[in-house]
Amino acid sequence: MKIGFFTMPIHPLDKDYKKTLSEDRQAFLLADRLGFSEAYCGEHVTDVAENITSSTLFIASLVAETKQIRLGTGTVNMPNSHPAAIAGQIAMLDHMLDGRFNFGISPGGLASDAEVFGNLDKDRNAMFVECIDMVLDIWKKESPYKLKGKYWTVSTERTEIKELGQGIMRKPLQKPHPPIVCTVVAPFSKGLISAAARGWHPISANFLLPKWVKTHWPNYVKGCIEGGHKPCAKNWRVAKSIFVCEDRKKAKEYALGNQSPYVFYYKQLLAKFLKHGKANLFKENQNISDTDVKLDEICNKLILYGTSDEVADKILEFREEVGDFGTLLYAGHDWADVELAKKSMELTSEKVMPLINKNIKIAAE
Repeated sequence: MKIGFFTMPIHPLDKDYKKTLSEDRQAFLLADRLGFSEAYCGEHVTDVAENITSSTLFIASLVAETKQIRLGTGTVNMPNSHPAAIAGQIAMLDHMLDGRFNFGISPGGLASDAEVFGNLDKDRNAMFVECIDMVLDIWKKESPYKLKGKYWTVSTERTEIKELGQGIMRKPLQKPHPPIVCTVVAPFSKGLISAAARGWHPISANFLLPKWVKTHWPNYVKGCIEGGHKPCAKNWRVAKSIFVCEDRKKAKEYALGNQSPYVFYYKQLLAKFLKHGKANLFKENQNISDTDVKLDEICNKLILYGTSDEVADKILEFREEVGDFGTLLYAGHDWADVELAKKSMELTSEKVMPLINKNIKIAAE
């Protein structure tokens, strides 16, 4: 099993913006130094707590300072931009990273983003499909472009000057395009079936209960079979909220205490999910009322904390419950204590993962 990084950062509202961006960048650079295989960041334009407004811009800031890690959008919220803009930016980013790029895409999940971009009342799933289809067509076809959909038009027919290079869009370095990944947040996701049929790979979100994460693999397999692809557990990425500290008391306090950045993260998510009718994601039993969803229960179920040995055991138990997967994505949280946060990433890479892979190897034998 590989170790990667995924952050949908949720920071205190009064924390200095420049500092949060700096710390988020440091987390990616640390992941690169520690040998993490890949790292993703989310994007939201209208949320003060979630500070990264453009995952492509953020990744571009890391190009020169990273050496081996693959960087990915997690995700580009497709309905909120024009397909030609996305195609051009992603192609350039793929070249800047010399092919160390994964293209994460989604319809976007933040209602205020949808409103600010004018698509709150539109069929954003349909917009998502049309947008990614146009992006792929731009990369696949030669100019002049003549793409017309319900939501966008892409054309250079009237202005192309081929001998000057005008009206021609760049293609990505990776052929036919960078690997496409989709973050999956719904139990029994039907969208995952469609994505897998197209050869795209899933990331199961860190805020999903294990019971719901488990439902993703069968649908991924179904989609792969429908699309003529071979299902492979190595292509399944699962994000988890992890905190490792060799001081057990300190580990519990940082993960579950009153000032915990992990508790703050789930407190924010719970409030948003309750507001927008998505609290079912936190329910083991879908018949219970929203008022019965408790923050402390969510945190105890979703935050894996403890010493290296304890966290390795918890991850192995989680894997036993949901099934085999290829990459564990360490979920990024606010660095309330910079040294503890960095040390947790180091211990996960240097102590926890070797223990996990040793146990997986023994079990396989």
